[in-house]
Amino acid sequence: MFANGYLNIVFSSVAVYVFIIIAIRLFGKKELSQLSVVDLVFILLISNAVQNAMVGSDSTLIGGLVAAGSLFIANYIFKLLLYKFPQLGRLIQGEPLMLIYKGKINQQNLAKAKFTMEELKEVVREHGVALLEDVDLAVLETDGNISIISNDFKHKTVKKRVPHKLNVQKQ
Repeated sequence: MFANGYLNIVFSSVAVYVFIIIAIRLFGKKELSQLSVVDLVFILLISNAVQNAMVGSDSTLIGGLVAAGSLFIANYIFKLLLYKFPQLGRLIQGEPLMLIYKGKINQQNLAKAKFTMEELKEVVREHGVALLEDVDLAVLETDGNISIISNDFKHKTVKKRVPHKLNVQKQ
């Protein structure tokens, strides 16, 4: 019974992990990079909601460590599979979406990403570009960040969004 209980925790933890990955994929990349207060509360509540599904009535230290260890191992294996099988990576993570090319907005990709024009303008301004027409290339990356290349493809910026809209710029 002892090992069976921990095997149940391992199975439940991995099942919850896979479910969360699928759910995040279904809700889109935009939510990954733009974590608002509502999103943060949602994540906290989800983690609380699935805790019992992972460990059941076992609230011991060992039960928690088994669940956490299972998640680390599942994450390692999952990343290894994504590395070894790029097709799986494209299926799970999607592909980058070109939002702007040479100042022209790709309306189809903008709609696919569920971005409004105001949100796109805000992101462009955050990259230090005043007008959409001045953007040579804007790409929604698979991690939810948006890369902007302007000034004839000479200046590239990537803004990572973190809670409270504190922006970190990479150049």
